[in-house]
Amino acid sequence: MINVFLLLGSNLGNRHLFLKEAIEHIEKDISPVLKISSVYETQSWGKTDAPDYLNQVVMLQTDLPAQIILQKILNIERVLGRSRGEKWGSRTIDIDILFYGDAIINEPGLQIPHPELHNRLFTLAPLAEIAPGLVHPVLKSNILHLKKQLKGGLIVKKL
Repeated sequence: MINVFLLLGSNLGNRHLFLKEAIEHIEKDISPVLKISSVYETQSWGKTDAPDYLNQVVMLQTDLPAQIILQKILNIERVLGRSRGEKWGSRTIDIDILFYGDAIINEPGLQIPHPELHNRLFTLAPLAEIAPGLVHPVLKSNILHLKKQLKGGLIVKKL
C-alpha cells in the first residue's frame, strides 16, 4: 500500500461542508482516509481579492496508480461543483495530490510531489500536523523542517 497525501481547499459556499463531502467521496471512490489534519483558514493565494480558503490535508493508503487517483479526484471536484475557469479562481473544492509514496512523477497534467508545496504555508501547516517527519523525495528534507524554513507568505490560522 502506498501512502498518499492530498490537499483539500475550498473558498466558495459552505467551505466546511465541501471539505467534509470531499473526504466522504475520497473514502468511497479511492480509499479510507487514515489521517485528517485540522482545518486551516488561509488568505487567497494567486488571486488575492478572492475569499479566504479553508485547507486540510488527508492521508490514505492505496494501491491505485497515481493517474487513476488523479482521474477520481477530478471527478470528485466535478461532482462537488468545481468549474475550471480562470487560473487561481475561486472554487467549491480543490484537491491536489501532494505525495504518492516517495514517487517522483513528471507527466503531462501530473507532477508529484506537488511542485509548489514547499513554498506554501497553507500546505505545509496541515501536512506538518499529520506527517512532520515525512521526507520530501526531491528536496530530501522533512515537512517540519520545510515549514520552519518558509519565510513570509500568507496568514494561515488553525481553526
